[in-house]
Amino acid sequence: MKNYALWLNKFMESWKNLEGIKTTELFAKDVKYFETPLGEPCKTWEEVEALWAVVNYNQKVQAYSINILCQTEDICIVNWRMERVMNGIAQKIDGIFQISLNDDNKLTYFKQWRAVE
Repeated sequence: MKNYALWLNKFMESWKNLEGIKTTELFAKDVKYFETPLGEPCKTWEEVEALWAVVNYNQKVQAYSINILCQTEDICIVNWRMERVMNGIAQKIDGIFQISLNDDNKLTYFKQWRAVE
């Protein structure tokens, strides 16, 4: 059975701990990854890795919370909030993730919407 709550905790903790490579280890190599809701998904695995490689250098997560709004076996919708410093600027974020996992609990689909203050 897919364990969205466990996956989300690992994902957010690795993000907070600036472990970009560890974060991408939670993803399937063929993940369909949308950094923005209206943009095109990453075309290659290298594009996904590049997005997460910069996390170690340009941001520091101070606090986060996650709330699973709904889930089925195939999809999970999550409200997430974060306080971080990115490139020296303090930000508060309120966002939504839409994620799917495979039977190995690896991310196969990722799309996010977010508002940043």
